[in-house]
Amino acid sequence: MVTYRFRVSFEDFDDVVREIDIKTTQTFEDLHLAIHKTTGYNPNKSSSFYVSTDNWLKGEEITHLPSERKIERGVALMANSKIKKYIEDPHQKFYYIYDFNRPFDFHVELIKIILDANEALEYPYIFKTIGEAPKIYDNKTSGSSEAVSRSKKSDEFDFLNELDFVPEDTDELEALTSSGINEKESDDDHDEDEFGTEDEDENGYDEYENDDRNDDY
Repeated sequence: MVTYRFRVSFEDFDDVVREIDIKTTQTFEDLHLAIHKTTGYNPNKSSSFYVSTDNWLKGEEITHLPSERKIERGVALMANSKIKKYIEDPHQKFYYIYDFNRPFDFHVELIKIILDANEALEYPYIFKTIGEAPKIYDNKTSGSSEAVSRSKKSDEFDFLNELDFVPEDTDELEALTSSGINEKESDDDHDEDEFGTEDEDENGYDEYENDDRNDDY
């Protein structure tokens, strides 16, 4: 029996690592559930794996509890997607986002292919656990799903969620923000050039008054 060993790490918490063995015939949903068996997070959250480049750039998506837009786009479902179908490299990488409403980002990397796996074990099998996953307050106990310790990147999502932001629209948001700032700065500079500052107006008036008085004498 052949199994894959994946190294799973938080993008923003380098000291938290899991190594998980999983059968080649098992699905991304099996891996998703195994990850949160170790983190203690609720697995019933909209989440996605992305086939990734060596630089963690996201490609094809495999999703869990998809939005209507993803359903319309025909995005592959974790429950129907066997992991072996997406392994193209002995060090294959997947970018993984857990809970799009309050996202945690993970790096998932294939680190070993085990040809003679122990058939007596139950898979997925948690091979190694390093560090404690950041705590998340549950709605039932605290009225908040925010993590106790969040990175700056995750804090930014708090603002974006208020705007019904969709993670796929990042490029459009950045373009709009950049454009808006530049236009505002340009308008401010134009106003200052046209009318001058208040101090300049006052000084100009005083000089005019002095010239008139000198002409009288």
